[in-house]
Amino acid sequence: MSHVSIRRRAALALAAASAAATLGLPLAAHAQDTTPVKFVLDWKLQGVHAWYFLAQDRGYFAQEKLDLTIDQGDGSATAVTKVMAGAYQAAFGDLNAIVQNAAAKPGQAPVMVYQIYNRTPFALMTKAGSPIKTLKDLEGKNLGSPAGGAAMRMFSTLAEKNGIDTAKVRWTNMAPNLQEQMLLRDQVDASAVFSVTSYMNLVAQGLDPEKDIRWFHYADHGIDLYSNGILVSQQFLKDKPQAVAGLVRAVHKGVRDAIANPDAAIEALARREPLINKDLEKRRMLYALRTVVLTPEVAQAGIGDVSDERLKRSVAQLAAVFELPRQPAPAEVFDRRFLPPLAERKLALP
Repeated sequence: MSHVSIRRRAALALAAASAAATLGLPLAAHAQDTTPVKFVLDWKLQGVHAWYFLAQDRGYFAQEKLDLTIDQGDGSATAVTKVMAGAYQAAFGDLNAIVQNAAAKPGQAPVMVYQIYNRTPFALMTKAGSPIKTLKDLEGKNLGSPAGGAAMRMFSTLAEKNGIDTAKVRWTNMAPNLQEQMLLRDQVDASAVFSVTSYMNLVAQGLDPEKDIRWFHYADHGIDLYSNGILVSQQFLKDKPQAVAGLVRAVHKGVRDAIANPDAAIEALARREPLINKDLEKRRMLYALRTVVLTPEVAQAGIGDVSDERLKRSVAQLAAVFELPRQPAPAEVFDRRFLPPLAERKLALP
């Protein structure tokens, strides 16, 4: 077990003990009633994960009788496959990866139960002084991406919708941690990125992403995808529906509290990873909330839910790009039964 998991188990044990004492329950009885849940993140600890730890510190998982272990991840698509393989019951992962797995293996892929990233963070970025001022200007240019990067894979659909001749675009593969550096050194003309990550990498390098970088967000140019949220395994959904409902309620409370008090959320994150730059991670969290979480659609439908019609369109886009053998129906990949009432899910930044 990693030192991160050990620290989190210790923190959860303390929270569980406090909750049990508050409720006047014997600790042994409380432990017997608790459901252990292994949960994996999409990446290393960042500000966009702070709400899970805020929920943990405030005893929300313990109140739902969940013994939650949170592990760091190594990719939002990988989080899906880890749950699918049975290593974890739940994760913060990518709905698009669920669709791809569900298309190939019906009934085996995890199910999204609480959508957090309502808008895909895929983007192309170039220097503010670049001659690339429209998507059409990408023709004849050299674009950078990690090999097999999701934003690069979706570029063909972006190009089709915006009249770009993909035969006139060259690609350079690079390590994920070099995307910003290679752009800044003019080794590529533009880079296909995950905006929430690259935005703050640029800030960490002393740049102003709003002034120094020109962004082309896929969501602004016809790519109708959702992205990361809380997903659970088919087995967990079948065997422990009450635990799934409790997980969604606890995470939702954490998101709600993080929006109301970002500093408290970042402090909860820092208790797990003291070496983080708290100011930078707070800015990352607020950027994500502003750009991919609290969208106009969320203002109407509430956080956590999706539009079935939009999901159908996104599945169709994925099917075309990845040559899927079938197009899963929305109900195969998203289950809204566990969402809190709409009135509780209408959130906005203060």
